[in-house]
Amino acid sequence: MMTTQTDFPSQTLAKYAANLQFTDIPTRVVRKTEDLFVDWVGSALAGKGARAVESIARFAGNMAPIQQQAYPGSAEILIHRSYSSPMFAAMVNAAASHVVEQDDVHNASVFHPATVVFSPALAVAQAIGASGQEFLTACVAGYEVGIRVGEFLGRSHYKIFHTTGTAGSLAAAAAVGRLLHLSPEQMLNAFGSAGTQAAGLWEFLRDAADSKQLHTAHAASTGLMSAYLAKDGFTGAKHILEGPQGMAAGMSTDADVSKLTEGLGTRFATEETSFKYHASCRHTHPAADALLKVMQENQLQIDQIAKVITHVHQGAIDVLGPVVDPKTVHQSKFSMGTVLALAARFGYAGLNEFESSFSNDDIQAFCQKVEMVLDPEVDQAYPRKWIGKVTVIAKDGKTYAGRVDDPKGDPDNTLTRLEIETKAIRLALFSNAATEAEMRDVIEQLWKIETLATIGNLL
Repeated sequence: MMTTQTDFPSQTLAKYAANLQFTDIPTRVVRKTEDLFVDWVGSALAGKGARAVESIARFAGNMAPIQQQAYPGSAEILIHRSYSSPMFAAMVNAAASHVVEQDDVHNASVFHPATVVFSPALAVAQAIGASGQEFLTACVAGYEVGIRVGEFLGRSHYKIFHTTGTAGSLAAAAAVGRLLHLSPEQMLNAFGSAGTQAAGLWEFLRDAADSKQLHTAHAASTGLMSAYLAKDGFTGAKHILEGPQGMAAGMSTDADVSKLTEGLGTRFATEETSFKYHASCRHTHPAADALLKVMQENQLQIDQIAKVITHVHQGAIDVLGPVVDPKTVHQSKFSMGTVLALAARFGYAGLNEFESSFSNDDIQAFCQKVEMVLDPEVDQAYPRKWIGKVTVIAKDGKTYAGRVDDPKGDPDNTLTRLEIETKAIRLALFSNAATEAEMRDVIEQLWKIETLATIGNLL
């Protein structure tokens, strides 16, 4: 990528997003993007019926035309098989795809790209009739920008701010801006508008509030709006990321400006993205996998366990620590004790396990046996690596140590396409959003998305 000596970080990143071509993207990254898209479709459909999602969908219906048939410039609301403006379709799909905690995550940025990239990109691609290659290029642009902004803002940012809501606004702007063929200057303006609106605070977890769905709905729609405004000549702050009163100044104490441009054009962070195996906050996955490994290797049953000590990074304590008595299914997905209890009982903390059992007496009793302690090795490796370490104390007094360096779904322990298909079908069936036959038809088409002349309806 060509830069000049006068380019500054926000400008360099905007220039990259605006100029990215499909031919610049390695084939392996294209295939990974297709994998991530199929995975996202499953998560979006799984949000059907969730109270918070349906509330946002009702808001969209009151604010914009919702129709059962597509109309010129419209986009698909997947959970209802209805159509609205791209902005409101993006909003609903982003809320829906982040509620069951099965959407993807990029470890080093602690950022969930799919929900804030695919939601607005699909809506705009459908509305303007973009090709499959244009859609995939835009999505890669969104992933690359969002991940780098998340890495730039750092650990101090994530302690207070939900990075998917904040960095997600710029990721959405990049994806939509690429679809609209913004110039580098227009893309920079879109970043400025998106960044000044970026928001999302973790406080909601203490109250089991619905804010997490609002964060992604807002990020997707804010980024989309920012890109369309930039196309119309609307200007934004040029140094929104690194400026003296920009995002880093207001939202971080350890921002690293080099993260914004490091490896642009050679390192594709998109392919570093992880799939989620358990239906819970990603911070619980390493410990859950390590516990399952101990139980399998030593043939332990849940009723033989007296205590589990999870050795975690500080980020896990910051996010999961406030959830001491989960009252809802969604809140329980941020409870280390609940997730480990379900994994120990069923061998997997899945959607149905949470729905049917999170409040059961035996699960609640096991929760009290789980403790989180800060581990220097794990904390030092985080967020580049999410190591799982547990100490399991059995009722007979024996102690077992378990460790997992690559939780299920990470790039070095990823899901196969068959596993991705199975997961997507399971998610759609969970919410009755689609039949297995419908999902198999959809997935077959999605594997061919690169060849499509225009992005049409999925369902």
